[in-house]
Amino acid sequence: MKRTGRRLLLLALIAAGLWLWKGSGGEELEFDARAAVLIHADTGSVVYERNGDESLPPASMSKMMTELIVYEEVKAGRASWNDQVRTSRYASEVTGAQIGLKFGERLTLKEMLAAVAIESANDAAVAVAEHIAGTEDEFVVKMNRKAAEIGLSKGTAFANASGLTRADLGSYASEKHRGESVMTAKDTARLAAYLIRQYPEVLELTRKADYELPGRFGLIQTTNRMLPAAGDAFAYEGSDGLKTGFTDLAGYCFTGTAVRDGQRLISVVMGTGSQEGRFNATRKLLDYGFESVNNSSRKDNLFGAER
Repeated sequence: MKRTGRRLLLLALIAAGLWLWKGSGGEELEFDARAAVLIHADTGSVVYERNGDESLPPASMSKMMTELIVYEEVKAGRASWNDQVRTSRYASEVTGAQIGLKFGERLTLKEMLAAVAIESANDAAVAVAEHIAGTEDEFVVKMNRKAAEIGLSKGTAFANASGLTRADLGSYASEKHRGESVMTAKDTARLAAYLIRQYPEVLELTRKADYELPGRFGLIQTTNRMLPAAGDAFAYEGSDGLKTGFTDLAGYCFTGTAVRDGQRLISVVMGTGSQEGRFNATRKLLDYGFESVNNSSRKDNLFGAER
């Protein structure tokens, strides 16, 4: 399907799916999203859910798994933040968000990860995957293996390190992993909570509005307009992450997190029709969550749920 056709289909599905959904306290929430979940990060309790088990394209939200693999490799001593990561031809030519890496160019692993986490750079994601595993295909094996280890459902599967679709990747689309990357909103929240819990230092990156890369790259800018440090109209008190995403197939997506009075919430919205829509939906979810932080009527728990 051509990009225009996919976009029209997405907008039609969103228009058909703009329902009123109830949170754990019975309140009705209205916003533009195919699927959404709000959880307490520490306990996994579900505060709000809309189509939480539906497999959908996650776009760059899948990069949270790429980030997790990198942190684990460094912790295990199989990689170092000072590693010089070389840019392959594939990484230099990948489409979408990027920092403009050229073939053969090198940055440290730390700098590459910052480009992935802050500017959602696809070229850096591919370069990191190839550095860690030799090829992106082998990195994807690690991604799916880790997904099973941390209890993500069978509704989630990774096909590449960037979250791009096969159509976006063109001739670089994997012959080994022939499907598309898909995630459920619940699994996306599980992954975000696991990443934060195991490697809280990720928030030191994701809370930054910008980051200085060496040489010609200069200052890269966050894609998260809810960060107070970004000074945007969507700035939200306590927001410090986590990952945006967009493709024509996925629409606009966002995994957000914020902490207030020691309580951290994680929200996921998938398949919104605009950048503004994903941030507006996230604000509504977080507002609802912080207002009902002591509401214990919801029994669902992502960390204790059957996988």
